[in-house]
Amino acid sequence: MDLNFNKNEDHNKLLVSDLKKRLAKVKLGGGEKGIEKHHAKGKMTARERINYLLDSKAKSIEIGAFAGDDMYKEHGGCPSGGVVVKIGYIKGKQCIVVANDATVKAGAWFPITGKKNLRAQEIAIENRLPIIYLVDSAGVYLPMQDEIFPDKEHFGRIFRNNAVMSSMGITQIAAVMGSCVAGGAYLPIMSDEALIVDKTGSIFLAGSYLVKAAIGESIDNETLGGATTHSEISGVTDYKAKDDKDALDKIKNIVDKIGDFDKAGFNRVDAKKPKENPEDIYGILPKSRADQYDVYEIIKRLVDNSEFEEYKAGYGKTIITCYARIDGWAVGIVANQRHIVKTTGAKTKPAEMQFGGVIYNDSADKATRFIANCNQKKIPLVFLQDVTGFMVGSKSEHSGIIKDGAKMVNAVSNSVVPKFTVVIGNSYGAGNYAMCGKAYDPRLIFAWPSAELAVMSGNSAAKVLLQIEKASLEKQGEKFTKEKEDELYNKIKARYDNQVSPYYAAARLWTDAVIDPLDTRTWISMGIEAANHAPIEKPFNLGVLQV
Repeated sequence: MDLNFNKNEDHNKLLVSDLKKRLAKVKLGGGEKGIEKHHAKGKMTARERINYLLDSKAKSIEIGAFAGDDMYKEHGGCPSGGVVVKIGYIKGKQCIVVANDATVKAGAWFPITGKKNLRAQEIAIENRLPIIYLVDSAGVYLPMQDEIFPDKEHFGRIFRNNAVMSSMGITQIAAVMGSCVAGGAYLPIMSDEALIVDKTGSIFLAGSYLVKAAIGESIDNETLGGATTHSEISGVTDYKAKDDKDALDKIKNIVDKIGDFDKAGFNRVDAKKPKENPEDIYGILPKSRADQYDVYEIIKRLVDNSEFEEYKAGYGKTIITCYARIDGWAVGIVANQRHIVKTTGAKTKPAEMQFGGVIYNDSADKATRFIANCNQKKIPLVFLQDVTGFMVGSKSEHSGIIKDGAKMVNAVSNSVVPKFTVVIGNSYGAGNYAMCGKAYDPRLIFAWPSAELAVMSGNSAAKVLLQIEKASLEKQGEKFTKEKEDELYNKIKARYDNQVSPYYAAARLWTDAVIDPLDTRTWISMGIEAANHAPIEKPFNLGVLQV
């Protein structure tokens, strides 16, 4: 191993160590005191409930662990968006579980809570996955009600989705394990089956204080909407549980009886581990996002037996397209090549240098054709993003880079096979779109700690914004000294660098997670397994495409 490999390895292992520390912090939810108070009520925490519910020896992945990270500081924060979401297995059946974290503002819904719940439902709908709700929430966080209540992508959309999923035959099971108030009361009752925990679970449109204020009736919350009331009088719930574990055991028994599902039919054989050591990724991936590396070496450490069949190997070399297997599943990989590559060209045309991480006309054309082939063969797509954008300049413009880029975006947009996006490094500008960013409906999108997501790099953005600011000040007659220029540049770059962080993106659910690169195979494999629950219902059609 060379010195550069060792430096990269140290840097990337530190990034993973930082990731683990951040995860440990968000997993505390509202903090240790909040957890103690929760336990004192005889209740398990959201994470304890999920861990008990999921099969203990099976793998699971967490969606949106960093949702709300470093947001809502003036309101005391909202770790993990106040809700925990995991894809895992219950009695061997793959499910998605959504659990309110009542240690965070009594499980109240912040704007990011609504967005995260909608993301969980989106995953369930796209993949026809059974969804389990573990409800323990005080409802909408009133100080921010205007940002969570009325719009299409707000709180009410949850119940609309309940109804849509029911019509699609997607199993929904809800357990009321704490408060379930006002509009939130509809979520469990719009599920297929509802459970309620005795003494700690309650459901009502208005609590006892509001009832007293509204109609003058004096009544306690337990009599108003407790387990006995709803299991024996109103008939609102279907099962009464004595405690949290009893409720979770009942859910296990219900899920255990669910019949098999129609399959999409994606190809899978027995899995093989990569021949090349996946831990080498830490040394291959450069410390600086501007440095080169060979993405072939990354692919070899992600795919079964480190084997792949490359499509159009000698053409469009700044994008690699290949067929491979990940954990036994057949996949088509579209990856940005970060080497500066040499194109041979025709005899009358001299060889040219192409910058790594940039999408050229030929690479866009190749990727478009490959995506179409994968759709024809019913092969899921995996995008490995490390892209700075499309090539600019007169030569590219005259060659029709906009048209070729549009073809690639068209193919990604209209793809009917499931897509999975891994943000390895840069994810800038239109490159993010063409390589299946969040706006293009990947079934799962996740980032490594080395990722950066933005319109452009912090350095480039700072230079552009500095020029604009400098011109504006000089127009006003201000003298622009070198010291002032440096000060302004550093200020702009610091602000922008914070926004390109993978944690900034994950906090806003632009990605589903930030993960250790060594967990990539698990995420893709579980994602394809989930997608296999949903047969493809429409043909691949590029629409009107300029050839």
